[in-house]
Amino acid sequence: MRLERIRDVDLPALAAFLGAADLTTSGLDAPAVRLWVERDATGAIVGSTGFELSADGRDALIRSVAVAETDRARGRGTGLARFALAEAGSAGADHAWLFSRRSGPFWQRLGFAPAGRDELARVLAQTQQVRLFTETGQLEREVAWSRSLADPAQRSRAGNASRS
Repeated sequence: MRLERIRDVDLPALAAFLGAADLTTSGLDAPAVRLWVERDATGAIVGSTGFELSADGRDALIRSVAVAETDRARGRGTGLARFALAEAGSAGADHAWLFSRRSGPFWQRLGFAPAGRDELARVLAQTQQVRLFTETGQLEREVAWSRSLADPAQRSRAGNASRS
């Protein structure tokens, strides 16, 4: 999988791609939103992923993870999601959040658990998606998910250290 950072010129194509996947297109051009795309041999977008950090940088809202319908069920979505999680962790976040009403089992396989929608909205209040969902009343219909971004090996070592 070869991902490239989104450029301003790519925003209309990305918005169309995400719209076809029934994902939020609001705020794609916001400076705090970090997005990447995967392209096919013709240059068409066939995958996307990204995140937006909280004001303090400790929490990341994972967003825009999508795979072209013809390329699904091949592990691409998992690769795209893992990429966003790794990038968010590298950017300093220690916790990831997202909204998903339809893909809970997919996100659970990546370590996400159901989370409090109001807590997500509190810690990520300034993000584009949270602001949109709050302003439009959509927040009440959303399902929130979260997970730690700590390396499981580090958590294990930390747990062992605290027991000694």
